[in-house]
Amino acid sequence: MAALSPQLKQATGVLAERGEGVHIHGADGRRYLDFTAGIGVTSTGHCHPVVVRAAQEQVGTLIHGQYTTVMHRPLLALTERLGEVLPSGLDSLFYMNSGSEAVEAAVRLARHATGRQNIVAFHGGFHGRTMGAGALTTSATKFRAGIGPMMPGVVIAPFPTAYRYGWPQQQAVEFALDELDYLLTTVSSPQDTAAFIVEPVLGEGGYVPADAAFLRGLRERADRHGILLILDEVQTGVGRTGRFWGHEHFWAPEDGRRLADVLITAKGLASGFPLSAIAAPRELMAKARPGSQGGTYGGNAVACAAALATLDVIRDEKLVENAAEQGTRLLGGLREVAGSHPSVGDVRGLGLMCASEFAGPDSRPDPATAARAQQEAAARGLLLLTCGPLGNTVRMIPPLIVTAEQVDEALGIWAEAVTVAVAAAGHG
Repeated sequence: MAALSPQLKQATGVLAERGEGVHIHGADGRRYLDFTAGIGVTSTGHCHPVVVRAAQEQVGTLIHGQYTTVMHRPLLALTERLGEVLPSGLDSLFYMNSGSEAVEAAVRLARHATGRQNIVAFHGGFHGRTMGAGALTTSATKFRAGIGPMMPGVVIAPFPTAYRYGWPQQQAVEFALDELDYLLTTVSSPQDTAAFIVEPVLGEGGYVPADAAFLRGLRERADRHGILLILDEVQTGVGRTGRFWGHEHFWAPEDGRRLADVLITAKGLASGFPLSAIAAPRELMAKARPGSQGGTYGGNAVACAAALATLDVIRDEKLVENAAEQGTRLLGGLREVAGSHPSVGDVRGLGLMCASEFAGPDSRPDPATAARAQQEAAARGLLLLTCGPLGNTVRMIPPLIVTAEQVDEALGIWAEAVTVAVAAAGHG
């Protein structure tokens, strides 16, 4: 009898029967607030009727038109629509299925375009589990342990994680940029460095936002040395942070040029259907070598139809604005809970991408209490996930359709869960 791999560990014991909006209905007859959104994927909620209708209609017309063999209208229409929301100048797209694939494609493009080998990634970043993307990932050793040697040409630089260092944000940024300069002097010559790759907010690494000074510093160094800047917006993109793209919190067109040379998107793009893409200027994308871009399932017709519907819903229901409004409410509520519990050492995030980091009385990371809080929340009907290198951070990523009432309900459950978890840990 076949069974799933024993290494597929579930964060909750819920067997989902159906999803509706912000809720999952379990086989146990309970309704759960889903503040995981499939790890940031179900951006318009579970089974949004507009997305369902678009997918159903497409399934009855064309399920798969392999896009290096034939072209299909959903792909062409989606490309046109993404052109309306992408940063100016990123006018060429290549589609795949997953974030990892898109990261690999971005690295391949950077190496082809520059003729250089090395990629600088940043400590705490998560870019995927495949061999190339895994080599860039340092959010935890579990994503790369036991499979070496990893892809060569990867160098890791510090990310300004102010809470971890115990420094003010400005000091953390100055340190990270100084160390990047030192790395370019001692480890990876600029003449050998193809690209920097960075998340505007660390995802698996603990929901740590970058800031304007850090990203401006990366752009300045990229320009100075002819290095490409790749923004991994797999989790932060498509409205998640209260801006359409996460980096827009830190960068505006009036800054004189776009921030990204290559932008990666996936997760919330198609409301749960597998779809990812990289976007770059046409002249840069043209430097990819012939045959280096393709794939059997990339740009699937049903996924593209779902993505078009997702973009419609995000626009028509003003979900980017809702993410900003409800994110402010959620972050404020999480800080109130933390104010009653010193075990919550830090609360941070942007939009509907919020996290609470747990620390013990000695200020050291406390993954046990974080895990207990996550499980106590699930027992009370609120589905959450942990993250961070040591698993001591609990994240909240509800669908962008979440209401104020649902945020308040989640916060009430969270307050109870934290109280129980902290008491169990004996922290008072």
